Amino acid sequence: MINKVWLSVPKQFHWMKKDDGTLVMLIPGFPESETDSTCLPMQQAFALSLKRLYPQLEIIVLSFQYPYHTEKYTWFDIQVIPFSGRNKGWIKKLLLRKKIKTVLKEIHSTRTITGLLSFWCAECAMVGKSFADKYDIKHLCWISGQDARKKNYYVKKIEPRATELVALSDFLQQEFERNHSIRPEYIVPSGIDLNSLAEKDLRKDIDILGAGSLIPLKQYNIFLELIYEIKKTLPSIKVLLCGKGPEENNLKTQLNKLGLQNNVTLTGELPNTELVRLMRRSKLLLHTSSYEGLSGVCLEALHAGAHVISFCKAMDHSIENWHIVKDKEEMKQKALEILQNPAIEFKAVVPYTTDESAKKIMQLFTS
Repeated sequence: MINKVWLSVPKQFHWMKKDDGTLVMLIPGFPESETDSTCLPMQQAFALSLKRLYPQLEIIVLSFQYPYHTEKYTWFDIQVIPFSGRNKGWIKKLLLRKKIKTVLKEIHSTRTITGLLSFWCAECAMVGKSFADKYDIKHLCWISGQDARKKNYYVKKIEPRATELVALSDFLQQEFERNHSIRPEYIVPSGIDLNSLAEKDLRKDIDILGAGSLIPLKQYNIFLELIYEIKKTLPSIKVLLCGKGPEENNLKTQLNKLGLQNNVTLTGELPNTELVRLMRRSKLLLHTSSYEGLSGVCLEALHAGAHVISFCKAMDHSIENWHIVKDKEEMKQKALEILQNPAIEFKAVVPYTTDESAKKIMQLFTS
């Protein structure tokens, strides 16, 4: 019954009018409240920078799958319309897209749309491009990770133009071209929101931190194997692994088998503010993911004053205190080198900011 409300927008449904047009963001999920810091922190920070830098720009977020309700709400003066798709089957998806297009038509009939910004080259971009082409509206799709991989069947359905595609990193630009024979025209990295982070914690009492979804792609089994090897040299090493996911029970079993109960703590999922505090206390972030576009957690750790070691190189240029290694043995040696060096410097490094990202995206829409 609630879902039917989006098939026909009620007469009492009013949009807040702004002077600089309307930017519509299409995204799979969005925070359900202003206290929800765990849902897509990068996209949260980007939206906040947009609102701060362009106060007269109206921002409307259409959130396809999450939150799990269909009541319009305001998030830091940004209008959010959730559709509660819950990633259901294809018939439900067809109905979901119809509802979203109905709301897009209502926005278009009452507003001057500056542009449509789709997060990831998947369902959101398919809806966004279709609507943008029909009504001659500028559409951009921000490629952020696995949507650049060959198995992404949405790309053929979307048929994006190179000028519609924004890659998060050099690697994703190259990966998308290699897999789909289209080279994204633009690169706009994600960044750090310098306005939202707490003061620096001068303690460095956590040796190694891991943070992210506990899924096979992140290879946290290798993370624990590395800790086991490092412990042979540093027996009292202190490690935290933060996150939740389907691999949690397997990792607990592996942790016990390796005898790491006194060294490694699995914290579960933490609010982003708490995770950042732990980063500030950490010397090193080990990022064992087998595939990564431009990791937000790595950028946050660098700003928190931690060194980062990862397998994936996102940008063609080097980033200070971000060490790229080719295999597990090299990662172990680099970690020991950092942890055993009393002269190592732990300083804040900020390669990119969300303000820069917001300005670049708006330049693309207004140029």
